[in-house]
Amino acid sequence: MSDYDRIKRACVKRGELWEDPDFPAAQTSVFYHQTPPFQFQWKRPKDLCARPGFVQDGPSQFDISPGKMGDRWLVSCLGVLFLNKGLFYRVVPADQSFNGEQYAGVFRFRLWWCGEWTEVLVDDRLPTVHGRLAFLQSQHSDYFWAGLLEKAYAKLHGSYEALKYGSLLDGLADLTGGITESIQIKQDITACARLLHKLLDMTSIITATVQPPNYQVRAHVEKLANGIQIGTNYRIYAVERVEKFSGEAVQLIKLRNPLGTSNEYTGSWSLDSTEWSDVNPLEQERVQAKLTEDEFWVAYADFIKTFTNLEVVHLDSDTSRDEPSLHNKNTWQMRLYQGNWQKGVSGGGCRNNPDTFHINPQLQLLLSEMEEVIVSLNQHSIMEPKVIGFTAYSLPKSTTESIGKLFFKKNKSLINSQYTNSRQVSHRCQLEQGGYLILPTTFEPGQESGFTLRVYSSKPLKLKLLDTPPYLVKSAIVKAPPLLDGKSFSQYEAVFLQLADEHRTVNAFELQELLDACLPNDYIKSCASIEVCRQVVLTLDTTGTGRLKFSDFKDLMCSLKHWQTAFKSHTKEKTGILKAERLRDALLEVGFQLSSDVLAILILRYMRKDGTLRFGDFVSAILHLTVSFSIFETKDPLQNGNIKLSLAEWLKSSLTC
Repeated sequence: MSDYDRIKRACVKRGELWEDPDFPAAQTSVFYHQTPPFQFQWKRPKDLCARPGFVQDGPSQFDISPGKMGDRWLVSCLGVLFLNKGLFYRVVPADQSFNGEQYAGVFRFRLWWCGEWTEVLVDDRLPTVHGRLAFLQSQHSDYFWAGLLEKAYAKLHGSYEALKYGSLLDGLADLTGGITESIQIKQDITACARLLHKLLDMTSIITATVQPPNYQVRAHVEKLANGIQIGTNYRIYAVERVEKFSGEAVQLIKLRNPLGTSNEYTGSWSLDSTEWSDVNPLEQERVQAKLTEDEFWVAYADFIKTFTNLEVVHLDSDTSRDEPSLHNKNTWQMRLYQGNWQKGVSGGGCRNNPDTFHINPQLQLLLSEMEEVIVSLNQHSIMEPKVIGFTAYSLPKSTTESIGKLFFKKNKSLINSQYTNSRQVSHRCQLEQGGYLILPTTFEPGQESGFTLRVYSSKPLKLKLLDTPPYLVKSAIVKAPPLLDGKSFSQYEAVFLQLADEHRTVNAFELQELLDACLPNDYIKSCASIEVCRQVVLTLDTTGTGRLKFSDFKDLMCSLKHWQTAFKSHTKEKTGILKAERLRDALLEVGFQLSSDVLAILILRYMRKDGTLRFGDFVSAILHLTVSFSIFETKDPLQNGNIKLSLAEWLKSSLTC
């Protein structure tokens, strides 16, 4: 049973109306940082009118206004959604109402959030001022879907105030599950015409908008001389060719303002304009018959003079399936990867950080033929967005493992997206058939966030993460040679025998004293903690007694010297401190090749607050890995790469690590 059904059933049974504990009817849910000059009263629709409705059945005019404090970009967004009824009812399930015994004050909406469809529940208490809704509302009817959807959206953002910083493109992505891009019309007029024709054949929703140079959202609607509204997104439906008596052909674009009517446009080729008198009446009838209510034609020449941007949302086969108006279109092929930037593991920052850039997630894109693709990167940090972007390189198709630092120092990047703190960054590019490497990154290294990267193409494509499988390159334990420098080891032996028992062996506590006496400085002594000494005993003791012989101790001292050399070679800035980003390379030098998943667990276990590790942490990680690989190899004598364990064996093995 879903949360919605469970809550509804419980409220109906108790005869109560639901109050959402996660998004309370309080000032903090409306304004988080600012303090408004008045108090909000939270009211349910039944307190505001006699017969509230949720959503109107059948064809209806979009009559949503931002109210006193709502956001115009969100109204424009909902207007575009409202014109696509299949997409609309996926977000706004229609089987909800304020009537009947099943009304419990709880409503549900579906939004695309952080890379997946999320059901958001809200109660129907809405903020009002002087008895009127403060935010989105219906102007001429008592339907409340818009105010409740806005509340669900505000809940995801943490407050209504957070919506002030939203944008139409982010909104369209959240409401449709597609990827969005903004294309400047005037940059290349011929290319724009070509692109428009292509997009109209695809499962894309195309809108055109006028953005003034110093773009800011104005409280009231401003219009151009021809009646086109500034800052409103007009849906583009088709391009049509009409022939005049003179033989001249004119390209017309069919538009609709989701928030208005067709007779607001008064430019050339509008409904009653004189241009139609130059066209054969049959031709005129043919073209005009293609208009439905509230649509109008604009000549392409006027279109590019009037509008500044195409704002487009592209839908793949899953997201476009519910929308009847897109059923006869060519479907976008889409591949998706969801991942994380994690400090020390995969948060390498942009190309300005050559030492850590290679640790970012590496995604291999394979194209079977030359094709224009759209790459879209979404970050999951909503409240504190990071500056994000991505870089791509050409890469042989045969590559199967992640690429090292040297590749990025030697090879020039092929594509660089813009870097911005937007929720989404998208980039359109023409690519040859072959293999490519895409690295999604934050601008600064060490920043953490989840992300979704999607690639859209009209042709088949493959996308997969490149990673290295875990592999023991060589044993990390260095066996002491038979003829060692006798002087230093004879000193060690004397101390060892003082602490040892009658069998000439030491336990973890005696080993700690021994290391404290024998290790030269504090930097090395950081590995002489009792925890590390216990690990040393578990790693080197082959008898199961929990005690080490002098030969084991010699191996330990030789190994520590070897590990110290590896540690030092990766701590250039400050002796004794290893940046977490370099742990993978330092462990490889010792003998362990690790996958990102395994590295992520080591980082969580050993990284300190400042993002670094000390020598003791490094030694502990090596000992953990040594035992883990050793147990696996013992249980897998035929090297199948899989082992079978009973619960008792599993507990023993995992606790030994």
